[in-house]
Amino acid sequence: MLDLSQLRSFVAVEQMGSFTLAADRLGLGQSTVSQHIQRLEAALGRKLLARDTHKVLLTGDGEALLSHARAMLSIEGQVQALFKSNSLRGSLRLGVSEDFVTSQLPAVLEDFVRSHPSVDLELTVALSGVLYEMQDNGEIDLVLAKRRLGDARGKLVYREPLVWLARDPDRVLASGPLPLIAFPPPSVTRVIALEALGRNRVPWRIVCTCGSLSGLTAAARAGMGVLVQPRSMAPSGLKEIASGKLPVLEDVEFVLVPRKGADQALVSALSDDILQKVRGLRTA
Repeated sequence: MLDLSQLRSFVAVEQMGSFTLAADRLGLGQSTVSQHIQRLEAALGRKLLARDTHKVLLTGDGEALLSHARAMLSIEGQVQALFKSNSLRGSLRLGVSEDFVTSQLPAVLEDFVRSHPSVDLELTVALSGVLYEMQDNGEIDLVLAKRRLGDARGKLVYREPLVWLARDPDRVLASGPLPLIAFPPPSVTRVIALEALGRNRVPWRIVCTCGSLSGLTAAARAGMGVLVQPRSMAPSGLKEIASGKLPVLEDVEFVLVPRKGADQALVSALSDDILQKVRGLRTA
């Protein structure tokens, strides 16, 4: 009989890649999470996790266990929801900006989906500007996206500096007009970058436009040009261009924006969960 607390710790460590971050997320001590993993490995007679210098990784046996662990925890959530008189029900349409999805969304949403199995969550991934337009048209109930400084819409989740990134900064900076890799309009980061270059009279040219961060990252890793991203979301394989070599970029803010008329109980529950998880990840 597998212990669900141990499985919950195992899934959290896999998500966070760290015993410390998993413990913070679960509200447990790191030693408790370590004990859970040790007891789970002892019960199964298999090594589930391996550590390298950067993070904790799953072994082959850990990979085999993961989907079953998630299924068991999902069933637990369904049973708990079945017998809760105040369990949430209904549907909620969530819009999330492209760059946030690839970095933090899985850790933010998995617990909510598991804890509220009677909530149908519909996810839309797009540029921040597109999400706001969709919300104005009544197509999205809650938006998690970027806003510019001074914009009053939404509830602040956190503030983040934007940085210039390139595979080989010295080569790119010496190539003539600055080659830019950017989201298409109405991208917040694109507008900020172009305004900064214009104010400082830095010549530029767009060499790659793509609505997908994976496409922009591939172009940047191929050495095509410079990419602007929030610092904590900088893709691997790219280097931050040293201060002073390009204009300073203004910060951006990630915010939660509910739609008027949306189910307030669902919006509040998901908003509170996102705020807790994201701020926990950033302070850990």
